[in-house]
Amino acid sequence: MKSVIYAIFAIGLLSLGACDSDLEKRVTDLERRVAALEGNGGNTTMSTSSQVNSATTENKAQVQNTSNEKPEGPLPVMEFAEKTHDFGRITEGEVVTKVFTFKNTGEAPLIISNATSSCGCTVPSYPKNKPIAPGEEGEIEVKYNSRGKKNQDNKVVRITANTWPATNNITIKAFVEPKAETTSAGPVKQ
Repeated sequence: MKSVIYAIFAIGLLSLGACDSDLEKRVTDLERRVAALEGNGGNTTMSTSSQVNSATTENKAQVQNTSNEKPEGPLPVMEFAEKTHDFGRITEGEVVTKVFTFKNTGEAPLIISNATSSCGCTVPSYPKNKPIAPGEEGEIEVKYNSRGKKNQDNKVVRITANTWPATNNITIKAFVEPKAETTSAGPVKQ
């Protein structure tokens, strides 16, 4: 009987840990959304406020700017000088960097919440915790490591911000020349 009680207690503790993790994730997500709403000049509607207050895992997509409904009020706009960069021919193993510049041409401060790539070989750096005022410029640095890559390679960096739509994409390209195979010139041991 004791082992059954201990097993139930252990399962309860494990589920509490999972709930705390989920709760922390939800709180962080809500804080990010509130910051994004404040970046939009504080103009919110009652439906947006009630959606944020009743956010659950199931309706997160409806609350974020990724829904099909455009948020009300002034919005920031990310306008890039260029959205695609071609590094041309590079040698396998080479690490190259491109800085993409953009301007907030919208009417509200721009807040970038995330920048990700589909591959670990491409690492974006973006202004964190720094709103970009209307008319100001910012930069996103993208490092590409061609180790293990061969031939034509294209990578997309997805930038999530308080814009409409919520994601903006920039792309890098390169033709990766395989490293020359090294051979030993000495005798072969048998």
